Amino acid sequence: MKVLVSDNLSELGVQIFREAEGIEVDVKVGLSPDDLKQIIGQYHGLAIRGATKVTADIIAAADNLKVVGRAGTGLDNVDIPAASKRGIVVMNTPGGNTVTTAEHTISMMMALARNIPQATSSMKQGKWEKKKFSGTELFNKTLGIVGLGKIGSVVADRTMGLGMRVVAYDPFLSEEQAKQMGIRLCTLQEVFKEADFLTLHVPLTDETRNLICEKNISIMKDGVRIVNCSRGPVINEDDLAAAIESGKVAGAAVDVYAVEPPGLTRLVSNDKVICTPHLGASTQEAQDNVAVAVATQIRDYLLDGTIRNAVNAPAVAGEALENLKPYLDLARRLGSFLGQTIQTGIKSVEAQYSGVVTDMELKPITTSFLTGLLTPIVADEVNQVNAPMVAKERGILMSETKVSRGEDFLSLLRFTVVTERREHLVEGTLFGKSEPRMVRYGPFRGEFDLSGNLVLLQGYDKPGVIGKVGTALGAKGVNISHFQFARKIPGGEALLFLNTDSRVEDAALDELRSLDYVESARRLTI
Repeated sequence: MKVLVSDNLSELGVQIFREAEGIEVDVKVGLSPDDLKQIIGQYHGLAIRGATKVTADIIAAADNLKVVGRAGTGLDNVDIPAASKRGIVVMNTPGGNTVTTAEHTISMMMALARNIPQATSSMKQGKWEKKKFSGTELFNKTLGIVGLGKIGSVVADRTMGLGMRVVAYDPFLSEEQAKQMGIRLCTLQEVFKEADFLTLHVPLTDETRNLICEKNISIMKDGVRIVNCSRGPVINEDDLAAAIESGKVAGAAVDVYAVEPPGLTRLVSNDKVICTPHLGASTQEAQDNVAVAVATQIRDYLLDGTIRNAVNAPAVAGEALENLKPYLDLARRLGSFLGQTIQTGIKSVEAQYSGVVTDMELKPITTSFLTGLLTPIVADEVNQVNAPMVAKERGILMSETKVSRGEDFLSLLRFTVVTERREHLVEGTLFGKSEPRMVRYGPFRGEFDLSGNLVLLQGYDKPGVIGKVGTALGAKGVNISHFQFARKIPGGEALLFLNTDSRVEDAALDELRSLDYVESARRLTI
């Protein structure tokens, strides 16, 4: 078996390949796309970081490739659907950067509190400006954390050791778990109002994009300090820059940007903003950790078929996997749908199966649903391997049952998610051999296509509503490719489910919400 290392990988990782009997490794860093395409056909494994772009063209030329391993978490540089079609397992190494990113966050917070970079720059200009750079203590200050995943939890633990009071917002963490961590859970608005320092550890979703904006900044304390080492677009950079210029925000420390590299933007240019070039995971220890992890994973898969941290394959092989694939896809889509609609903490998930599917291995299907459900919710990477562990860590109770009952479908998947407020139920099936459809959402039944850009409207069945929705979207340049209407009773509660050719922007959503008899309008992407 031959493995190509095409990016700078720690020597500890390369050594694992060299010491593995039955594996030959080549290290060729800096290959052009054309050069990589020319040689990839001879390799069975590919170890990368963020520089190598594993595109559909590269994958098409990879006649012998069995596995792509990313030393790190992000997989934006890998065409996962193209790899899946060719049966190539794609792996990453979640968790390897947790401590490093948390420590960087705390380092940024300390530098922000004491004006260390600005004072250093002043000293190097021959100045002695003690009064100008007087700072503030962290002790007895309130740290607001938005997102208590792995990184956020480490930040909380470390900063409590510094004597900070920690309040946090994470709608998917139970009160009991937060209490065990010594953290007080609050609403998002309460965190904004109470925090002296605010740090963000969230995934990038429609809900978190522009989370730090003029409206939310306005309810924060005067003199708040903001740290972001999560995702660049969760901050509206112009709004934050304006708040710093006005004095509302005392300063910010930023490691990630809406566009990277950002150039000399209004935010980056501000003297009260500490900037680093996406260094959250850039320590030797972190690079060693992820290199060893990815090399071990690739080695084990090539030599004995063991799959760990795969983002596109469960721990099932051969003909059984081929039969499961359509159901795995269906379950993931159902989970993703609910994950984007649920607003409060999840208490339990019940998976119920009937029909032909009950003769298959069900655990991977349930795991696929969990992966879809949790991915929009948590900041950490969720995949087929770690989804059950992530659910357990968050106190989510799981159950899985088979039922023998007459149904209108050859197979039926039913998932019930219980949150702190209510139950959410979805059912799905396959049309033909592999076309996934949601056939029930709560009390509403239909044939809902969970793919691409979606808009979910809930309201009442009244004359003219559907026409007004179409007109409102048309005026915004949005084309509806398919829609499903469902209702409980004539004139009663109703659901309008739209597939659109393009993403529905915020202005169009606001227009829909303003229509008579429309109670809510939500944008989803699956």
